Order: sequence, then structure tokens, then C-alpha cells
Amino acid sequence: MSRRSIGDVVGELSRAQKPSAGTPAYSRFVNRRIGRYLAAGAFLAGRTPNQISLTSGFCSLVGIVVLATVEPSVPLALVVTLMLVLGYAFDSADGQLARLRGGGSPLGEWLDHMIDCVKIALLHSAVLISFYRFDAFSNELVLLIPLAYLCVSAVLFFGLILVDQLRRRHGASTANVRGDSVVKSLLIAPTDYGVLCLVFLTFGWPRLFATLYGVLLAANLLFLLAAIAKWYREMAALQPAPRSTGVNG
Repeated sequence: MSRRSIGDVVGELSRAQKPSAGTPAYSRFVNRRIGRYLAAGAFLAGRTPNQISLTSGFCSLVGIVVLATVEPSVPLALVVTLMLVLGYAFDSADGQLARLRGGGSPLGEWLDHMIDCVKIALLHSAVLISFYRFDAFSNELVLLIPLAYLCVSAVLFFGLILVDQLRRRHGASTANVRGDSVVKSLLIAPTDYGVLCLVFLTFGWPRLFATLYGVLLAANLLFLLAAIAKWYREMAALQPAPRSTGVNG
């Protein structure tokens, strides 16, 4: 039996790719493709999805620690962006690797979500720490931007996870029914974690970064408010789960 090449594995991963409906542009067109090559390399090297998840978390953590401890500069911005982008690519690779190996596991899903949750909390906290430590702004109200972004990101992440679980519990479809629209992918691009990673390229210019960071915050807040209204209607339409009945003797 001939040894499989990385091109063969990448092709197989491409054919087994998750549907793109509802996926923001960066994740759809960039991150999944980078993750595909990382997953193929990990598969040929005999790595497991959980190992790739931990690699993702490690890369992100390095970028976050550097962000919080080193004074803003262009070299810092490049290092932070590289580590965050790499961490996000490995985050895509772990799921693709799991599908290639025949499916994921409850442990793998739990680990992936836990790493995502920690990453969200620490990243915005690191921005807040950097703003405060290095006194980049005379107006302390700027410190409210990362604090607000942390709150919005945490609520959005929890809402997405909870709604998905409630749909499954009550037998509702978890598929995106609005179609595979490139336009929609572009419209929701500001909500993409990958776009946030790229904004850190401007971290050497704190005022420019704060402006772009604030624009993304506003876009994510609007998206969250729209999502909450949609989720409310959807959850209201779900029927309560049937209650088990017992016969008392």
C-alpha cells in the first residue's frame, strides 16, 4: 500500500468540509484552508485532534501573554498577530482532523470549547491590561472598550452554545437554512475571530488599533442584539421536552 501524500489528504479533507452556510468570510475562505493543510500534516504525523487543540491553545496563549506584557510596537504587533492567526488555524485543524479520523469525541468537543472560552476571556483582558499598563491613552474611557468587548464576546459565545444544545434537546434542526451565501459571509465578517486577529497588526499604533477594535465591538454588539431577537423567537417556538411519567403503587 503506497504512502498517502499531503495533497491526497488535503483533497480528502476538502471533500469532507463542513457546510459553509453562515460562516464568516475569513473562516470560510482563509482559516479553513490553512487548517486543512495543518490537519493533513498532523494526520500524516500521527497526531490526535486533542493534541492539535492543545497546540491551538498554546499558540493563542503565547500571543496573549506577549500582548499583555510587552509595550506596543510594530514587532510586537507582528508576533501577536502571527500567534493568534496560527492558534486560530489549529483551532480549525482539530475538527478537520477529527472528521478525517472518523469523528470527534465528547472529550474533544469539550476541550475545544473550553479553550475557545479561555481564549476569548484572556484576549480582551490582555488588551485592557496593555492599555492600562502602557498608558497609551489620556482618556481612561478607552479602557471600557476591551471590557465591553469581553462582555459581548462571552455572551455571544454562551448564546451560540446554549441555543445549539437546546435545538438538539428539543429535536429542532441545527442546520443553517438561509443558504450558502458569499454576500452573507462578507456581511458578517466583522464578527469573525480571524478578522479580530488581523486587527492586531495595527497594535503598534494604539490609536488606530483602538479605532478599529471599537468598530469591531460595535459590529459584534449589533450582531448580538439581532441574534438575541432571533434566538428568542426560535426558543419560544420550541415545544417543552416531554416529561417522564411514573406510576405510583
